[in-house]
Amino acid sequence: MEDVYVHGLEWTVKELFTYPNEFIYWSIQIVMYPLMTGLVAGAFVLSSLYHVFGQKDLKDMAKFSLVFSFALLIAAPMPLMFHLQHPLRGVEVFFTPHFTSAISAFGIVFFTYSMIVASEIWFVYRKYFVEQALALKGKEGLRNAVMRCIYRALTLGAYDISEKALEKDEKVIKVLAGVGIPVACFLHGYAGFIFGSVKANALWMTPLMPVIFIMSAIVSGIALCMLTYIVIMEWKKFRIKTSRRPWEVTAEEVGGVEIDLVRKTSKYLIGFMIAAFTLELLDLVFRGYTAVKSWDILRSVIYGKDFTNIFILQYGLGNILPFILLLLPRASIRRTVLALCLVLFGVFMMRWNVVIGGQAFSLTFAGYMHYNIPILPHNIETFKEGVLGALLIGIMPFGLFWVFNRVVPSLKYK
Repeated sequence: MEDVYVHGLEWTVKELFTYPNEFIYWSIQIVMYPLMTGLVAGAFVLSSLYHVFGQKDLKDMAKFSLVFSFALLIAAPMPLMFHLQHPLRGVEVFFTPHFTSAISAFGIVFFTYSMIVASEIWFVYRKYFVEQALALKGKEGLRNAVMRCIYRALTLGAYDISEKALEKDEKVIKVLAGVGIPVACFLHGYAGFIFGSVKANALWMTPLMPVIFIMSAIVSGIALCMLTYIVIMEWKKFRIKTSRRPWEVTAEEVGGVEIDLVRKTSKYLIGFMIAAFTLELLDLVFRGYTAVKSWDILRSVIYGKDFTNIFILQYGLGNILPFILLLLPRASIRRTVLALCLVLFGVFMMRWNVVIGGQAFSLTFAGYMHYNIPILPHNIETFKEGVLGALLIGIMPFGLFWVFNRVVPSLKYK
């Protein structure tokens, strides 16, 4: 008799009374999926604070976060591709979208948002594309020839960079950014909607789930953009100090811009952190106050099985501690980096506690299941649903951003 493969069998540990066909089906990749889409939405909202709301102190960060958002956007669907048993079927979501299913609607929202971000990047950097296409004209060398072809293609034949034309570009950018904010929120809010609409799961069934996901998404996106920006700027300062050739700017000038921009952006991060943390606490208090029939098993999970994950790791290390670090006066780069890492860890734990914690109790309401994440893979499934698969997804947007930044100068100091 042939062995039948059961998805989830290799990493699910059962306790007490559970159904024989119950397993942890949604693993680390389903944790990474809302995390990645949240980073996309958060990065775009950060860029829109300048383009839509005129926060001029965020101009440099806005340009950087817009390009970074596009890199994150391309990597966002990959956790689903890793998780699917037949990943080639995932393409059908994009080619046959409809609104009768939250998953299918994702195809429309994803393509719409992709076009908005790509169009906004084009209008923001159109002048640069034209200047580079003209500057490289006539220059010899294979690299110059390749880059000239790339920039000529990116101009789309629009070589008018007069003051009047650039003013029109600015107006279009503002419209695209304004339209993109609700689309970005819907892109990630639908992930919360999927969880919140599952009536069979007592932990997920709440109308606050999409709003909680959106707020925590903005927090994670801003934190990741700030952290990435700091790392790049620190690397620039190191290169300037160790380089023998002269640079247009000094390491002190780069450092001054860096700390000033980080301190200004931290104010917005703190505001969104307060909103996200308040919503999560409101949801927790509401569940305890209403105390529906499933509250007994939920209470045993929240205050028992997952107490460390929720109250110590998520709320303690991931929310309260970084909030205090960011509020302390005279913020330094090192302290800010620590706070940002903790914020990202807290958002990751929030996704973990929702996805994995929501599957921790059996539908019998008398048993529990635990997820032992595969560390060293021994087959393709334990690779995709384990630590290495999650790390591959996490590294992917940084590689894409490095490629994009070779063509689009998203950073002021190159």
